[in-house]
Amino acid sequence: MERVAFLVEASGKRIECMLNPESVVIRRQAGVSTRSVDDKPLNGIGMSENALVYTGGGTTQLELELLFDVTQSGLTVKSDNARDLTAPLWQLTENVVGTDGFGSLPLVRFVWGKSWNIPGIITAISERLEAFTPDGKPQRSWLKLRLIKVNEPKTQTKPSRFLPTSFKLPEKIRDIPEEQLRYHQIISGSSNNNEMSAGERLDEIAAKWFGNPALWRLIADFNNIDNPLKPSTQVLKIPLLWSPKL
Repeated sequence: MERVAFLVEASGKRIECMLNPESVVIRRQAGVSTRSVDDKPLNGIGMSENALVYTGGGTTQLELELLFDVTQSGLTVKSDNARDLTAPLWQLTENVVGTDGFGSLPLVRFVWGKSWNIPGIITAISERLEAFTPDGKPQRSWLKLRLIKVNEPKTQTKPSRFLPTSFKLPEKIRDIPEEQLRYHQIISGSSNNNEMSAGERLDEIAAKWFGNPALWRLIADFNNIDNPLKPSTQVLKIPLLWSPKL
């Protein structure tokens, strides 16, 4: 089993669990619909297939099987009831009122090492409870959920002076000279523009420096960070990769 986490976008809360079994089911439905008139398919006698409309978009779904066990070490929530561990995921299926006044589901990120950082919403969830105590508290939960991927949220950062609209990474990225490096220090509760506040994620740092949260892997690779949830260094090196015009 592998340890994974869900990060709630609005609060920064982290929900840790074990991923089981050895596979993850991913489904993709393309943005295609049947061409119709008055809600009836637009067909012809000589057509063997329905006429299609390419709408764009589509949906990507992940189906995950997770394990929560109160006897696991390193849990952020201490409890003798497995339902206390799974309750935050159940809450993510409840509608909330967004900043625009309309209902929405909370945005969450599925994070697994450096390879998985997927924003989405949880649309379905179920769990099987086991190992009950004499007073009815389950010690273990096998939980299944469906996560639908959403677009990366738009950041409110100003356009970065360090990042042109298009660029290519150099072949020898680690040979960048010292004058093309910036340092991002992790200081709890800091408000300095060059320092990271407690709980700030690598994708937020990438958005801050590069104007693109998807470049978080660049920062992780450059700093030899295997687990983006627990950076192994207190000072991050930020490669500029080009000559900025100050």
